Amino acid sequence: MNRRELLGSLVSVSTAGLAVTSGGVSIAANTLGGQKTGPRNLITDVAGLKVGQSQDKKVQTGVTVIVPDSPAVAAVDVRGGGPATRETDALAPHNLVQEVDAIVLSGGSVYGMASADGVASWFGARNRGFSMGNTPGVPPSPIVPTACLYDLANGGNKNWSENPPYRKLGVKALEAASEEFDLGTVGAGFGAMSGGIKGGLGSASTVTADGHTVGAIVAVNSLGSVIAPGTKQFWAAPVEIGNEFGGLGTSELHANPEDYGYALGQAKPRANTTIACIATDVALSRVEMQRIAVMAQDGMARAIRPIHAPFDGDVLFALSTGHHEASGDMRRSVLTMRLGAIAADTLARAIARAVYEATALPGSEPKPAWRDLG
Repeated sequence: MNRRELLGSLVSVSTAGLAVTSGGVSIAANTLGGQKTGPRNLITDVAGLKVGQSQDKKVQTGVTVIVPDSPAVAAVDVRGGGPATRETDALAPHNLVQEVDAIVLSGGSVYGMASADGVASWFGARNRGFSMGNTPGVPPSPIVPTACLYDLANGGNKNWSENPPYRKLGVKALEAASEEFDLGTVGAGFGAMSGGIKGGLGSASTVTADGHTVGAIVAVNSLGSVIAPGTKQFWAAPVEIGNEFGGLGTSELHANPEDYGYALGQAKPRANTTIACIATDVALSRVEMQRIAVMAQDGMARAIRPIHAPFDGDVLFALSTGHHEASGDMRRSVLTMRLGAIAADTLARAIARAVYEATALPGSEPKPAWRDLG
């Protein structure tokens, strides 16, 4: 099949709407464009996932843990110029371990890595993790990829000497894992800022017309702004479902190429990061999840301006819980394309929800929350 024939087999446009054909099978317009949220509008609408969170109000930081019921296929895409990560190399498609036991998003920059120590120890004590065999006296190795954001200069008490709180916060978050969780100034987003206003923790989900679910969770600590300069309208407004972040529409979404609102005044090396995880219930390979992770990163570009700067540590993980088999009458490449595109929109919505739901930290009046803007 030549290139023209391949393109013709994938995409055709008609007056009835967009139709994607694969081997003679048509995916109707309402399948691609008729998405709705899951019952919670959270990443836990993806079957087989729970989320736990913890925070320390005095330190003004926190941890979020994404926990699959059983090890899940995972991938990662790193775009920021100053990432703080753990075990991302293990997720390369050519490496040995194909599944993870949990994903951790944490405040604390390099100190936040200890949150994964707590999670790994908790799993290891319960005999969950990767093992080459069940040798008595040899614990398994839990696979817990982690990304951290910088919230060290947000005014909280960081005088922890040799005892940062993150290991305990990781365990506390894991033990709180549930299908229900709060958004805004919680978990990894507790101490986060975003383009000069309060950042936070956001989540969203999408259910396609043919029953697949995609979810996203994100801690928004971005250099860039999620709202258009001089307005309260979110850059993600074109993909909003219902009034999930205010329903303010798109009428004022315009700016000149170098108008970033409050964002430029916030530029500091390694001080700004958006860390996220997207997930689907469709059973996919590591290679397919890698492509979905790459596509899903576009959700950050749809919701934050600017993004992926030298100052940012932007990282996105992707999970497949495998609860549903992919449709047998659809090319895998077409399904991957669909889920990647949906994941990008879902992440954009989650980013807007993080800021929309956030409340200002005590004593931080010069840096208001979105809801405090005039």
